[in-house]
Amino acid sequence: KQWYQRRVRGLIKSKGGMKYFGELSVKKSSTIYDIIDGSNGFYTCKIEKDSRSRMNIPFNLSTPEAEADFVKQAKERGLIGLKGHRSVGGMRASLYNAVTMGDTERLAVFMKE
Repeated sequence: KQWYQRRVRGLIKSKGGMKYFGELSVKKSSTIYDIIDGSNGFYTCKIEKDSRSRMNIPFNLSTPEAEADFVKQAKERGLIGLKGHRSVGGMRASLYNAVTMGDTERLAVFMKE
């Protein structure tokens, strides 16, 4: 356990500390929210802008069928885990620290297609 904690602290420090991860989190979430907000209703997010999470981004498409197709096409491109919670539905992009900016950009490109 201590070995692992030292490794994680070392990684955080080598990247520039918590400031780096905070800024990266804002950049990743802004990338996806900007696509949702600029999609003219193709994607919708029911969360008020001042209450939005930087880690989990819930969004919807126009119909359950469109959402199922989105999940299918995403999976074909290696983008997994986007299906929302079974009781809420929709989509959910999780952007935890292990998700890189490159991963986020791959999702962004797919969402723009």
